[in-house]
Amino acid sequence: MKRFTLTLDLIDNEEKIAAYERYHEAVWPEILQSIRDSGIEQMEIYRFGNRLFMIIDSSDEFTFEQKAAADAGNEKVQEWEKLMWDYQQALPGSKPGEKWMLMKEIFKLEKKK
Repeated sequence: MKRFTLTLDLIDNEEKIAAYERYHEAVWPEILQSIRDSGIEQMEIYRFGNRLFMIIDSSDEFTFEQKAAADAGNEKVQEWEKLMWDYQQALPGSKPGEKWMLMKEIFKLEKKK
């Protein structure tokens, strides 16, 4: 299993943040299926203010490149992503069109053996 952590900012507007959360209370079934089909086994999103933090646990075969290729050919995913851009903003240092940015792990507490 692989684990990834990503971050993204929402537009700092209470109404937009509330609307974004409502969409995520009822994510479209086609979006959930595309996530599962890509090899993502678990996904969680947390929010503090307008900052989002995502944890992904995936199969060992999962790659972001394969997911991006599948998403590019999926009209419903493209519709969802376009809609989400109404609420999201790129992070400083990201390239044009980049959304969720991978985070670098800097510390991990391991179980005592």
